[in-house]
Amino acid sequence: MSLRSRLPIAVAACALAVTALATPAVAGDEWGDDPQSASGNHQNQNQNQSQNQNQRLARGVVTASSLALRSAPNRGGQIIRWAERGEVVSIFCRTNGQSVQGNRQWYLLTDGTWAWGSARYIRTIGTAPRWC
Repeated sequence: MSLRSRLPIAVAACALAVTALATPAVAGDEWGDDPQSASGNHQNQNQNQSQNQNQRLARGVVTASSLALRSAPNRGGQIIRWAERGEVVSIFCRTNGQSVQGNRQWYLLTDGTWAWGSARYIRTIGTAPRWC
């Protein structure tokens, strides 16, 4: 075979390879799924997971005039942000840490940042937070 006859084959093979690489794959979770409905199912699943996660979160109200929220459940942890009196916070879980006026429990808060707040200055609303 001469170079002249192989060149068009090589160009066609290269064009096919580039097209295959540039075309995104479209697939559902199961055989026969419509990509549009599969996308909708994922959105519904994500919403359900988000709702379930929010149901697992406890809530609390800050009782101190200003509460330092820290990187660790102790007074030596870096201050991440400050919470003001009356602020409602979402509590992911609780753990024992450094005692603050006789209370060793600290809450891991999920309000925009993950930070620890002393349970001494957060009054829970409703159910108690789960343990970490």
